[in-house]
Amino acid sequence: MQKEGKVVPLAAAIDRGGRTPLPCLPVLLLQVRDKAALQLRQGLQDLFANADDTLFEMADKAFDRCDQHLYFEAMRDLRLKRKSIERGFLDIFYDTFARIGQVDLLAHLVEPGKLRSKAQLERAAAIDGMVARVLSRDGLALQQLGLRLQALLDRPLHEQHNPLGPAALCGYFLDAGCNLGVGLRVKLILLKLFERYVLRDIDVIYGEANQLLAAAGVLPELQPAPRRRAEDRRMSVRRGPANPGQEVGADAAGQAFFASVQTLLAPLRGQFAPRLQAVAAAQPISTADLLRLLSHLQHYVPATHEADDFELDQQLEQLLLRVSVRSGTRRRIAVADEDMINLVGLLFAFIHDDDNLPASLRALLARLHIPLLKVALLDRGLFSRASHPARRLLNEIAGAAIGWECGGEGLRDNLHLRVERIVQRLLDDFAEDVGLFAELLDDFLAFGQDERRRNELLEQRTRDAEEGRARALQARQQVQQLLNQRLRGRVLPLVVVQMLVQAWSQVLLLAWLKQGEASQAWRDAVQTLDLLLASITPPHEPQALLQQVPGLLKALRDGLASVALDSLATREFFLQLERLHLRACAAGASQPDGADQPLDEVLVGEDIVLAIAEEPACAPRHFADGQAALLRQVQRMRIGTWIEVRDEEGPLRCKLVARIDSSDRLVFANRTGMKVCEWSSASLAQALHRGEVRVLDDGLLFERALAAALDGLRL
Repeated sequence: MQKEGKVVPLAAAIDRGGRTPLPCLPVLLLQVRDKAALQLRQGLQDLFANADDTLFEMADKAFDRCDQHLYFEAMRDLRLKRKSIERGFLDIFYDTFARIGQVDLLAHLVEPGKLRSKAQLERAAAIDGMVARVLSRDGLALQQLGLRLQALLDRPLHEQHNPLGPAALCGYFLDAGCNLGVGLRVKLILLKLFERYVLRDIDVIYGEANQLLAAAGVLPELQPAPRRRAEDRRMSVRRGPANPGQEVGADAAGQAFFASVQTLLAPLRGQFAPRLQAVAAAQPISTADLLRLLSHLQHYVPATHEADDFELDQQLEQLLLRVSVRSGTRRRIAVADEDMINLVGLLFAFIHDDDNLPASLRALLARLHIPLLKVALLDRGLFSRASHPARRLLNEIAGAAIGWECGGEGLRDNLHLRVERIVQRLLDDFAEDVGLFAELLDDFLAFGQDERRRNELLEQRTRDAEEGRARALQARQQVQQLLNQRLRGRVLPLVVVQMLVQAWSQVLLLAWLKQGEASQAWRDAVQTLDLLLASITPPHEPQALLQQVPGLLKALRDGLASVALDSLATREFFLQLERLHLRACAAGASQPDGADQPLDEVLVGEDIVLAIAEEPACAPRHFADGQAALLRQVQRMRIGTWIEVRDEEGPLRCKLVARIDSSDRLVFANRTGMKVCEWSSASLAQALHRGEVRVLDDGLLFERALAAALDGLRL
């Protein structure tokens, strides 16, 4: 293991702990300590590996932006301090062993005088619950370990002095993470993760420690505590029925389906081992023997990057010839088994040619040909039950990976690696227990749920951003239209035009975006604009103007304050406005002092544009009448539809995440939820017509493959 910076490898840390002066500790105790340290280190690594996903899930479920920010900051802080927490935990653990029996390890957790705040009370309650659950499961093993440590040390060792007690371990974790800048909620989440990934397997530490001490003669008469392992429960499910052969063909619906298909499969018979089947005396091998042959071949399935020269029919023919030579009897495959081989072969031929799937995924799924064939031989229900675990696993993998981009070097992301591990696990471990598919399906669904939730959150952010952009564009166009209606073609004071275009337009935008065009705020802002223009246009009755000006000035000040216009600019505008009002009142009479200074005026001769207009990336073009069907297809396209875009850099797969009706934009994002392109309805229909884009079929893979196989047989 290479060193990264100042991170000390675990072996070095254990050696360092071993060099601590411990004149009173026997070698057996050091062995117990070191074995426990390895297990605890692994548990902490699992904790931190899953903390990101857990905190991301909490951020996803949070309704408040502040809560989301809290969880995202906690994720960042945890990544930065992960190594120091791991090292701190082990350092405290080693130090505690050095002083075993000398200090009360629970004192800082249970002293009532220190539990004053609500946060400390909640933390203590959480720890008490965790400790109680561990003691209820593994209390006997812990008690035996305490007795053996007491005998080994030859002095009393109270429960609170045991460095491997659950409360002591919680204390190490809290002390190691004391500098973590997170709040109580995040600390409680981390404690739950500590229980799940460290305390969950504490019985392994207790069991190994007891076994080591008992083998060395420390209280060997104590009866070992019963092992509690989640793997034991999973193995009992995985082992299934005692006689797997009883499950073969047990599904009546599956049997009926296969019987109805056998007539269609008859023309395909004779493709496997034809030289042997030509001999009338050839005896069929049993399904169980065929399964053993397939299990043998399963371990020789080549990797995806190797040459594809592995033909199942040729491999079976060679094995049958070898079996015939050894037994001295001509052997062949039974008719029903051969029909099943042909049917599954048709399914995988469809998968091999299905360009709706990325090429890298097709190469991976092709390696599952033999495992799926064995499932079909064992359980006809594969074809009649949509909930069959092998069938669902194939569908879930295909559905999750449809967004892979073909031909790229960056395919080996977490999803790709997970699918590779599933395929390899089936090739290595699958014999005749279909329960392995159920186990892998559960694991993949849990993994897919986390990734899907993460991607959906990013998609929602993309969708919100695009909808906000469209709404802002619509508001800007409305304000531009209003200003042009009021100002275009008129000669107005420059100071008024500048204020309306630069500042009051923002007041109008804010009112439209926040409350809408029909709101009172919008109507008030428009009315203020009209009053302002009317107030500076001579002639005016002085009395009428004096009645309007106070309300107008208040409305202007409130509006400009809402958009935080610079105070100096605001003061200068109102000084100029006062001169304009005085000029309007004079209306040709002798003007008061200071009102005769010329004011710059401007002719608004062109349309006012508040900002560069944002047009869709692909603006609508001329659309031929003959392409109306494609336009209707685009208009009916549902959110979540996958497409493939062909360009010079290679195919790009993306899915529809937002449809902006106000600006006729369809926004597409990649598998991670990041926006990659957008079209109008017409331009996307034209791209489909030219073949630059195609819609992918993301239906269930097994169902599509089976339907295609049956259609091909009926031709």
